[in-house]
Amino acid sequence: MVRPPPRDNWEKLVRATLKREQLRNAGQGHARHASGIAGAVPPSLAQTTNVDLILQAADDIQSEDPNVARILCEQAYSMAQNLDPKSDGRGVLQFKTGLMSVIKQKLAKEGGVRIDRNRDIENLWEFYQRYKRQHRVDDIQREEQRMQESGTFSSTLGELELRSSEMKKIISTLRALVEVMEALSKDADPSGVGGLITEELRKLNKSSATLSGELTPYNIVPLEAPSLTNPIRIFPEVKGAISSIRYTEQFPRLPAGFKVSGKRDADMFDLLEFVFGFQKDNVRNQRENVVLIIANTQSRLGIPAEADPKIDEKTINEVFKKVLDNYIKWCRYLRIRVAWNSFEAINRDRKLILVSLYFLIWGEAANVRFLPECICYIFHHMAKELDAILDRGEAEAAASCLTEEGSAKFLEKVICPIYETLADEAHYKNGKAAHSAWRNYDDFNEYFWSPACFELGWPMRTESPFLRKPKKSKRTGKSSFVEHRTFLHLYRSFHRLWIFLALMFQALTIIAFNKGSINLDTFKTVLSIGPSFAIMNFIKSCLDVLLTFGSYTTARGMAVSRLVIRFFWGGLTSASVTYLYVKVLQERHNNNSDNSFYFRIYLLVLGVYAAIRLFFALLLKLPACHKLSDMSDQSFFQFFKWIYQERYYVGRGLYEKMSDYCRYVVYWLIVLACKFTFAYFLQIKPLVQPTNIIRGLPSLTYSWHDFISKNNNNALTIVSLWAPVVAIYLMDLHIWYTVMSAIVGGVIGARARLGEIRSIEMVHKRFESFPGAFVKNLVSPQAKRIPNPDNGQSTEDSQDMKKAYAAMFAPFWNEIIKSLREEDFISNREMDLLSIPSNAGSLRLVQWPLFLLSSKILLAVDLALDCKDTQADLWSRICRDEYMAYAVKECYCSIEKILYSLVDDREGRLWVDRIFKEINNSILEGSLVITLSLKKLPLVLSRLTALTGLLTRNDPALVKGAAKAVYELYDVVTHDLVSSDLRENLDTWNVLARAREEGRLFSRIQWPNDPEIKELVKRLHLLLTVKDSAANVPKNLEARRRLEFFSNSLFMDMPSAKPVSETLPFSVFTPYYSETVLYSTSELQKENEDGISTLFYLQKIFPDEWDNFLERIGRRSSTEDAELQENSSDSLELRFWVSYRGQTLARTVRGMMYYRRALMLQSYMESRSLGVDSYSRNNFISSQGFESSRESRAQADLKFTYVVSCQIYGQQKQRKAPEAADIALLLQRNEGLRVAFIHVDESTTDSTTPRVFYSKLVKADINGKDQEIYSIKLPGDPKLGEGKPENQNHAIIFTRGDALQTIDMNQDNYLEEAMKMRNLLEEFHAKHGLRPPSILGVREHVFTGSVSSLAWFMSNQETSFVTLAQRVLANPLKVRMHYGHPDVFDRIFHITRGGISKASRVINISEDIYAGFNSTLRLGNVTHHEYIQVGKGRDVGLNQIALFEGKVAGGNGEQVLSRDIYRLGQLFDFFRMLSFYFTTVGYYVCTMMTVLTVYIFLYGRAYLAFSGLDEAVSEKAKLLGNTALDAALNAQFLVQIGVFTAVPMIMGFILELGLLKAVFSFITMQLQLCSVFFTFSLGTKTHYFGRTVLHGGAKYRATGRGFVVRHIKFAENYRLYSRSHFVKALEVALLLIVYIAYGFAQGGAVTYVLLTLSSWFLVISWLFAPYIFNPSGFEWQKTVEDFDDWTSWLLYKGGVGVKGENSWESWWLEEQMHIQTLRGRIFETILSARFFLFQYGVVYKLHLTGDDTSLAIYGFSWVVLVGFVLIFKIFTYSPKKSADFQLVLRFLQGVVSIGLVAAVCLVVAFTPLSIPDLFASILAFIPTGWGILSLAITWKGIMKSLGLWESVREFARMYDAGMGMIIFSPIAFLSWFPFISTFQSRLLFNQAFSRGLEISLILSGNKANVET
Repeated sequence: MVRPPPRDNWEKLVRATLKREQLRNAGQGHARHASGIAGAVPPSLAQTTNVDLILQAADDIQSEDPNVARILCEQAYSMAQNLDPKSDGRGVLQFKTGLMSVIKQKLAKEGGVRIDRNRDIENLWEFYQRYKRQHRVDDIQREEQRMQESGTFSSTLGELELRSSEMKKIISTLRALVEVMEALSKDADPSGVGGLITEELRKLNKSSATLSGELTPYNIVPLEAPSLTNPIRIFPEVKGAISSIRYTEQFPRLPAGFKVSGKRDADMFDLLEFVFGFQKDNVRNQRENVVLIIANTQSRLGIPAEADPKIDEKTINEVFKKVLDNYIKWCRYLRIRVAWNSFEAINRDRKLILVSLYFLIWGEAANVRFLPECICYIFHHMAKELDAILDRGEAEAAASCLTEEGSAKFLEKVICPIYETLADEAHYKNGKAAHSAWRNYDDFNEYFWSPACFELGWPMRTESPFLRKPKKSKRTGKSSFVEHRTFLHLYRSFHRLWIFLALMFQALTIIAFNKGSINLDTFKTVLSIGPSFAIMNFIKSCLDVLLTFGSYTTARGMAVSRLVIRFFWGGLTSASVTYLYVKVLQERHNNNSDNSFYFRIYLLVLGVYAAIRLFFALLLKLPACHKLSDMSDQSFFQFFKWIYQERYYVGRGLYEKMSDYCRYVVYWLIVLACKFTFAYFLQIKPLVQPTNIIRGLPSLTYSWHDFISKNNNNALTIVSLWAPVVAIYLMDLHIWYTVMSAIVGGVIGARARLGEIRSIEMVHKRFESFPGAFVKNLVSPQAKRIPNPDNGQSTEDSQDMKKAYAAMFAPFWNEIIKSLREEDFISNREMDLLSIPSNAGSLRLVQWPLFLLSSKILLAVDLALDCKDTQADLWSRICRDEYMAYAVKECYCSIEKILYSLVDDREGRLWVDRIFKEINNSILEGSLVITLSLKKLPLVLSRLTALTGLLTRNDPALVKGAAKAVYELYDVVTHDLVSSDLRENLDTWNVLARAREEGRLFSRIQWPNDPEIKELVKRLHLLLTVKDSAANVPKNLEARRRLEFFSNSLFMDMPSAKPVSETLPFSVFTPYYSETVLYSTSELQKENEDGISTLFYLQKIFPDEWDNFLERIGRRSSTEDAELQENSSDSLELRFWVSYRGQTLARTVRGMMYYRRALMLQSYMESRSLGVDSYSRNNFISSQGFESSRESRAQADLKFTYVVSCQIYGQQKQRKAPEAADIALLLQRNEGLRVAFIHVDESTTDSTTPRVFYSKLVKADINGKDQEIYSIKLPGDPKLGEGKPENQNHAIIFTRGDALQTIDMNQDNYLEEAMKMRNLLEEFHAKHGLRPPSILGVREHVFTGSVSSLAWFMSNQETSFVTLAQRVLANPLKVRMHYGHPDVFDRIFHITRGGISKASRVINISEDIYAGFNSTLRLGNVTHHEYIQVGKGRDVGLNQIALFEGKVAGGNGEQVLSRDIYRLGQLFDFFRMLSFYFTTVGYYVCTMMTVLTVYIFLYGRAYLAFSGLDEAVSEKAKLLGNTALDAALNAQFLVQIGVFTAVPMIMGFILELGLLKAVFSFITMQLQLCSVFFTFSLGTKTHYFGRTVLHGGAKYRATGRGFVVRHIKFAENYRLYSRSHFVKALEVALLLIVYIAYGFAQGGAVTYVLLTLSSWFLVISWLFAPYIFNPSGFEWQKTVEDFDDWTSWLLYKGGVGVKGENSWESWWLEEQMHIQTLRGRIFETILSARFFLFQYGVVYKLHLTGDDTSLAIYGFSWVVLVGFVLIFKIFTYSPKKSADFQLVLRFLQGVVSIGLVAAVCLVVAFTPLSIPDLFASILAFIPTGWGILSLAITWKGIMKSLGLWESVREFARMYDAGMGMIIFSPIAFLSWFPFISTFQSRLLFNQAFSRGLEISLILSGNKANVET
């Protein structure tokens, strides 16, 4: 390894240091960013010393005392030198060099003054004393001591005005000073400073209340030492939990030498650490985990109120049962005793230590966590060991974990042997072995499903079969299931479905052929389903035997016995039943009517057989009978039950409640009734007559040499007629299921009140009811106890209740509006209009947001001016608009209250009192229109507006102006507004008149200082002045959508909210690899070939949000982008603005941290008092300051944890990747964020040292640096399987709580939705069927729909799936699984059962869904809830979408092979199995069948056309235009264009948008060619699904989640879609050409068009969709460039290391990689045979051959083909290889050319060969050539050995060139017309961007077309 020059690194360090210092001095750096050289400390030094802490302290005190800063730096250098004198560690040499440079700079600043280092210690001591006094540290210490002794958290610290961050900085600096003083004091004078320092250190060590607790790393609860800044330990439930795990006398004594970490007492975790040798950080991690579980469980049962809180026994029991539930079930299944005598016999300490032991095993198990029953096995033995040790007087190390050194090491002795075996299996054959050849995680885990697992022993025997390592030539053997790669798994897993469909088809066909009459003969024929049933069951038994090959040597004996018994039983029954039925048929042909002996026996056998199967089916699948079967202990009964259904550890008891069962049975009975009615009347019955006639036709004339049909009743003709119908019959059940799902989903959604509020107008109308609904659902009972501010207690008065509700609603609503403003969805003005007043003042009225009341006063005045009726009529008209009435009332009451508070002189008050008294009396008497002159109201309003305008300026100097304004108001009211009688009374009122004459009236004005009055003034001014309507507030569509959904959800059914202290704790968990964290400045400005930057794109897509952003940062709307870059703060804000509109980690983190903000707000509003079980009652409700409340933050941290698992964060930091800096920035900005990552220890440069892996958890420390919380050593590289689940698994140990929400890093969340999280968590305790929920499904909103039309299609499709489809799957079908993303897991349930995903390589590539399978198999319950939603990003470009769909389809292909699908398919009852099938792999099977139907139909038509039978049959029977085939084709067309699959989407539109908007949206989608997209998508899914099942090759495909504004080159599209779409489309096109050329249609062209329209649509979609949906796809310049690029790629020679994107040859070889196995080659050979049909058919249609049908003609066609191949070889012979005879070669090529032309001319002239024959020959030879090419590629090895491989490659290049030209020609033609490109831009993007794009091209001089 070559080191970089130290000088270069030193210069980099110095430059970085100086830059940071300059930024900090300029005030532009981030407050919490690690500055100076402290940020460059190598990990090897930072892990073992506090060098970074000392350097940071030096940096902080540089300005105060540079000399002390220099002392600290020199001490840091000494520590680094002592630790690593040779600088072997990574980066140590560079660090030392840089640090020495910094020290020299500090010395230079001394100005050349000589430094006396002997006085360093004295200077340090003096500074230390001064620093302590300056920051009042002794006061802090005393407060800490008092806090520890009293157990309460007081506000004294707040009075010291020390914020948490400042306090931590002070303590950090003090700790650094103490450490340096301690080091230097060794050489100091003991009688002087040295003695003082020694005394100070002694006092610090002796004191239990030290400052070290603040700097001791902790995650949530500071367990190692108390913290001044975190009051979480003062919570009674936390105190009780900590005390519950303390060391008690009943535990054995720990050895004297055992050191307890931190400033705490010993506890049971210390005992477990010593006994079993668990890692210290694992112990620390699980200690906190257990404390939090106990504390939160206790808080739900009741918070202890005593001074010394105790945990209830009930709490301990609940935790014990839940954590060890799987272990207890495992013991029961294996019929072994648990590790304790009985539940009642063990005390609470034993229960807790067992729970702790389980968590410690799990926390250090690494990859073994995927083996839950293996962990049960380990726990079982270790618990027994622990039980024996606990009974001893002194603790000793457990024998199972004892190392040679005499200490215990759990990881080394228990986990490492298992891990090494796992790793060897995973790396078997370099990780490329077939699934059947190696043991995956499931195989290892299922070893422990048998009592034989105890043969492994304890300590584990290394020679055990379980730990056997795989050998190169010999597989180790699977468990009981083998994942062979074959489509036969579909039949094996879902055999009941296929048997049912086959039997129904057989029965319906028999009835149809018997003309629908049901008689004895028909009945006897129908009974042929008996043999069919038995034979198909026997086939299933055969498949069981065949597909279990590979596990016979290692599978359980009982499992193998069952297979053998079922095989022989199936063979016997099928043979017996078939034999009897043959006898019945023989009897039937016998004329003796009494001869029915065999028929009776057959009926008896069939009846008994059916009765037995039905009995077991009911017993095992019917909910009511299932418990009965479980209770029966009869061995005879259990034997037959075992034969019928295999017994696994998982999947036992898969039944639902009877009511749920009945619901999904009725659902499927309706679907099946529709399906079979359609099948009988429109598919089967119409084909009966044509079939009978064709069979009976005399010998027909065949155009070709026929082998099969001619003498077999035209068998192939009948097959070609029936095949498409049968294909659709097998597939159309999915169509009926989809339609039924849409209907049922729509009904359920309507019942759930979805879509009730679907416009902003509805929000306006129903806003009055929001506070009541909000308080009912989202406010906890404690917060509801907040009293009415008016009278101190709640009253029954409706107005007071509304006021109280509005007061409780206001803080939450305003925070939601504030979050919308922070996200730039609304402007400042909109925020003011949308915000709701606090409603906490003395005003008795409810004050609504101004957006409801704006311009209402002015409209009311207009009504008053027009009023010619009574007061009652006027008020009636005003009350028609309830918000106008509210505005009038509020305006009147506000004026009264403001005037009373303003007027300070006695006379003025008397006037105010008199005026309002008169007006109130008039209102009561109904004479207001008489008392007041309403015509003068505008004049009064103008005076009021002037007064409030002055008052809102908040300048007391304007008091004289205010007095004058009040006097003018008095004048107008007295002399203009009131009636003449009242005016005279007021004018002649002596008191008033005297004051007016003396100038005292309104002379004293009290300027408003009361916050309530200020708010009233501001609001009244806005009420009087806002003239424009707020009907369009907010303008932003996303803000509208969010407010609409939130307000709608308030009226949906949801559990009531619990107080935050009683809420279920939860974690959010996000796996991250290397995706975009935050867009960099360069990425924002980087332009594509059109000159379009990402920033420009977003400015055009989101113009209003851009304006709001500029307003928020205080910039003008005309601000240029370059100006923003000049200011670092604005530049950073710009980066975040862009990132929050992409699919970035920054967006996800912001969204998920809303959970913490919501909990803090809710906790603050509940005002929990620490240490007391009560909730204080606020008199004034406000959310102000909730984010800085330590109590609220602590309560939120107790309930919420966010862990982002950034797998390679450590490596990113080492290589200084920008992603690492961005993640660090996110940590700094989010206090509650935690980042977990895998650290690879490469601290030394020694290449022979093995790498060591650690799981680490970090947070941001006070200086903004990563603070390591936990570091847990792993047994090896954790990535043995799929990356994402392995990433999740290593970090899941750092999660907390009872629930776990899985979030992908392209998701978002919203504050208003986060407020509903505690309601959602209560669903775990709600009734949802037979079992409590284990996964809560959550609705998603796809936020990428506005980017482009493709994104909109994908968004609508995805929204339909995650809402309506999931709704139906959860209820009534009860088969909802986990499809990733926002679902909330029961954390304890899943981490004790294998985790939240599966990770076996390739088979579990769709890792998320296996969590749902596993949960269901282990008797979980998956629900779905739609009152809460989470944002989700989707792919937005066609290539991204295709890669994503390819990944999902490939994943489903792997699922077909999996044991989970097999077991669920076998163990579900029949109807639930149907739901499950069509939900998972069945969808892809039906998609594939849709495409196959096109092939089947067209190949059938090609057969009829080539053989000439279509015309022959039509002439004789006029039959081919039959209705059945028309029905079949129409159904196929509708399915193909996605009409039926779009039904749920349409229903979703109707439900949530309304009928008109739904129709409009659907029409718009069609106009934007969504049918082309969905048809293209059909091909993607079919290709990847089919290829994966046949050949494998499923893999994670990185789609890239950026903004798609770039043009995709033709060659790139060709590479991606050539084999999946283009080849297949051209094949279909060839078939259609054959049909039009040689086929016969009764109705001519019209019939042809109708029959082939859908197929042509498919061809066009598959060929041209990538170019239709390609930005700038039809721009001429781009087309020219694409052609050049494509030809370069096509002709570029490949080679070693050349990628497929650069060379056609490399790409062509990559495309063949999937064909690896002999089985795959055989399949490909069979499939390739179809291409030879074309030549065989066309050769007999040539004019040249006439009516001759001999095989010789076909043979001669091959001679011609070989001749053409030889000619091709002559012309393509490589000049390099023919250098010696180039002249001869050229002469030969010329002669051949002339001869060829001459030969063709002569043949055409002198033989019947015509010009059309030449084209027909080309039509024949092209597919033949492709067939030969496919076979050559399939048998590549043979071709190479024959020396033909290079010729094959050249032929392949020619074919790809030809296909490319066919596709490219129409694109080039259309590119000639400029309007096509403009039309395409409008089609692809929204109008704003399209216009912006065109303008940009004009302004930039169309830079894409200018050569630079």
